[in-house]
Amino acid sequence: MISRTACAETTRPFEKIYAFGDSFTDTGNTKNANGPSGFGHVSNSPYGSTFFNHSTNRYSDGRLVIDFVTESLSMPYLPPYKHCKKGKNDTFGVNFAVAGSTAINHAFFVRNNLTLDVTPQSIQSQLIWFNRYLNESQECEEVESGCSNNDFNDTLFWFGEIGVNDYAYTLGSKIPDDTIRKLAISSTTGVLQSLLEKGAKYIVVQGLPLTGCLPLAMFLASPDDRDDIGCVKSVNDQSYNHNLVLQEKIQEFRKNYPESVIVYADYWNAYRAVMKNPSKYGFTEVFKVCCGYGDPPYNFSVFATCGTPNATACTSPSHYINWDGVHLTEAMYKVVSEMFLQGNLTQPPFNFLLEKKVRQG
Repeated sequence: MISRTACAETTRPFEKIYAFGDSFTDTGNTKNANGPSGFGHVSNSPYGSTFFNHSTNRYSDGRLVIDFVTESLSMPYLPPYKHCKKGKNDTFGVNFAVAGSTAINHAFFVRNNLTLDVTPQSIQSQLIWFNRYLNESQECEEVESGCSNNDFNDTLFWFGEIGVNDYAYTLGSKIPDDTIRKLAISSTTGVLQSLLEKGAKYIVVQGLPLTGCLPLAMFLASPDDRDDIGCVKSVNDQSYNHNLVLQEKIQEFRKNYPESVIVYADYWNAYRAVMKNPSKYGFTEVFKVCCGYGDPPYNFSVFATCGTPNATACTSPSHYINWDGVHLTEAMYKVVSEMFLQGNLTQPPFNFLLEKKVRQG
């Protein structure tokens, strides 16, 4: 481990990572984030069983994309903000992502009577946490080191996907998709702009995944609503359209903030590449849930989710894409992370960001 006090140069391209997002990125904030009781099952076995051997309040059997990102950059796993001990475990950054989080402010769901078992935090809440953290932190205490609390030249901002929950929470309501898309994109890009205004130089923004392939969507949708890979067409189209608008906004930011490198991580097409050829990546179970309870072909029920008494876990999670019906296995997150970090499913390539960082020093 490298001391934080001298801000010495290291072989690591970044000194810190700050992460944002929902349960696909949350490394443990759910535990103490005043969320709804329905999210408590993640504290139970077999969550975390593949890698950590116990629950870490990650929504998977092991590591998430953000964990593989930190590994690739020779950095430790990010502590969740709600468990962060300033000056002790925050040396290399903090994770502000929280499960169930929305892009749209919680007040919107309150006004529309859509707050049943809904996490009260949004991406805006995470920005508030981040600002509070910056204000309370005493980074680089040695004045002669020349370091600054707001110097983000050596910081990577990882913006995990956000917005899936907004669509899920309004399912069955009269609120149209385009309203959700407009509000969610506005909120998300507002937070991104705030980070850029603060001086963020290196940002990775994940798009929405192929949400129509999640067993929850398959379980609830009509059998007639299917696309060419057997997933729910209307839901996948919803995510695809959301991502198109998000990419347009990112392109605007690139023009307005030319000194920053903003990378778009194409979660939708990464997931689709696996679905089109699962055996190539070692997966034999495409839709079946590894940890759950229910009838074939999904082994899933909204009333007996993973971590509850009736649910059981498979013996080989690495062969499964889906962990609990809503979230993915460590094996799937690993494949997706490799597509982002080493493949061609980021625009521009992640290596371009690293090379730009090295050149700028």
